[in-house]
Amino acid sequence: MANLLDDILRYNHTFVEEKGYEPYVTSKFPDKKAVILTCMDTRLTELLPKAIHLHNGEMKIIKNAGAVITNPSDSVVRSILVALYELTAEEVFIIGHHGCGMTGLTGDRILEKAYKRSSEAESIHEHFEKENGAAEWLTGFESEEENIKESVDALRRHPLLPDDTRVHGLLIDPETGKLDLVVDGNKEKA
Repeated sequence: MANLLDDILRYNHTFVEEKGYEPYVTSKFPDKKAVILTCMDTRLTELLPKAIHLHNGEMKIIKNAGAVITNPSDSVVRSILVALYELTAEEVFIIGHHGCGMTGLTGDRILEKAYKRSSEAESIHEHFEKENGAAEWLTGFESEEENIKESVDALRRHPLLPDDTRVHGLLIDPETGKLDLVVDGNKEKA
């Protein structure tokens, strides 16, 4: 019985042999000079680019659970700053979605599952949860709209963000692709 890894590798071999990559060849610099932070929700994988008329090579896309900026030194902020300073991006779009699984998520719920599925349950408590506040770190948010506003605000307040960077906040309907504007970075910079 084949497993998912075998299926992926088999398909990839054929993809490369048949030069399936050729339509996607582009540079590392985003043509539209922008970076998107969005949620990792599977419904957005193809829907979001189609809903905003985005083609391969036009924008940098960063994904995490909830399109959240949790602190000024997290890997999401680092990736955005690299895109702005090294990869010619000039604008940031933080795009969450309605019905996000991070809404109402509690870290305690995740930890309860981790204790059941990890052979390191004692270590989780002693070294991670107790010292690092894992339950708080794993907690989601109460409102998708408030999360977007808070993430936009956190990025705007970052001391390394270039002064002229426009940061926009939007929500997308994961079924229809309809966008709702939450924060217009053009108005905020005017």
